Amino acid sequence: MAKIVYLADVNSAHTQKWVKGALKQNFQVSIFSLSAVESLWMNELKDVKIFSYNQRNEVANASQLTKLSYLKSLKALKNFINQENPDVIHAHYASSYGFMGALSGFHPYFLSVWGSDVYEFPKKSFVHREIFKWNLYQADCILSTSNSMAKETAKYTNKKIEVTPFGVDIEMYKPNVQNSDYFTIGTVKSLEKKYGIDDLIETFSLLLEEKFEKPLRLLIVGDGTERKRLEDIVLEKKITDKVIFTGKVKQDEVASFHQQLDIFVALSVDDSESFGVSTVEAMSCSIPVVVSDVSGFKEVVVNNETGFIVQKKNPQLAFKAIKKLLLNNDLRKQIGENARRHVTNEYDWKKNFSNVVVLYKKFISGLVIES
Repeated sequence: MAKIVYLADVNSAHTQKWVKGALKQNFQVSIFSLSAVESLWMNELKDVKIFSYNQRNEVANASQLTKLSYLKSLKALKNFINQENPDVIHAHYASSYGFMGALSGFHPYFLSVWGSDVYEFPKKSFVHREIFKWNLYQADCILSTSNSMAKETAKYTNKKIEVTPFGVDIEMYKPNVQNSDYFTIGTVKSLEKKYGIDDLIETFSLLLEEKFEKPLRLLIVGDGTERKRLEDIVLEKKITDKVIFTGKVKQDEVASFHQQLDIFVALSVDDSESFGVSTVEAMSCSIPVVVSDVSGFKEVVVNNETGFIVQKKNPQLAFKAIKKLLLNNDLRKQIGENARRHVTNEYDWKKNFSNVVVLYKKFISGLVIES
């Protein structure tokens, strides 16, 4: 049985998905994380060994780590690799865990780019750019969740970049028709400036001026540094009785929040939104979506078929698209059905991960075909 060591944030829902995917494909899995363990999802995975560097060194969280900290943790990583004796290591996030993976000297070495590590990190300075390029150079296989991010990554390397979409569990994220006295518009995102939640609130306030067959409510699922500012905007607009901030929710509860929605909205303003995972989750639940025209959304949403793509930073256009859906029940239902079909065909995580397994096996066996 082949063994993988993942270098990744142990608390990330994305890490959880990768680990469970590998286990279902009969890989042995270990995790080396810089973050102190906060999430309890791994408790059910008795055979997964986790090494948390920060927990052992009393570092509060990963945001406090510097490149010097990565170097200090390198000895612990090398010891962990020697102890686990994996067939492959796979780092997630090219500017942190990717740096450690490159420094480890282990091969075969897989590197997944995630978003801000590609769109932001190499642009900070010449040194950041060179570190990023070196991390890519050391990797035997580079993975990207989207074509748009692969194109951005290709600016820093001549290596082939494998596009492996970060799909969803279509058995968990499935349609669940709920009769409600409201039309519920909502989003599932971190409450950070780049995700345009303030534009969503502005769009919602415009919708409240219109007449629909049912009253409206706005569901904002998630937490982040912008929460207080966003709550103040809602208070200022005097719509607190119509807007629900759920705060952070557990990963296994996310699907149920999507299923409460009539329309999912994501109005991100930054192209570091490289792959709209929450948008794909919503579409998998047969929810029509309205999204901004950043690169990640344009790749997963078929405009006018699985949802509507509108110009970013333009609440008026988002308002028109949502209004169109709210006024036409048949259109809303048809687009939702199209969305579910699209996800089933393109973003079923089991199918997506099977493509990763093929790559793992090629590199482990040495049967790598150079392009």
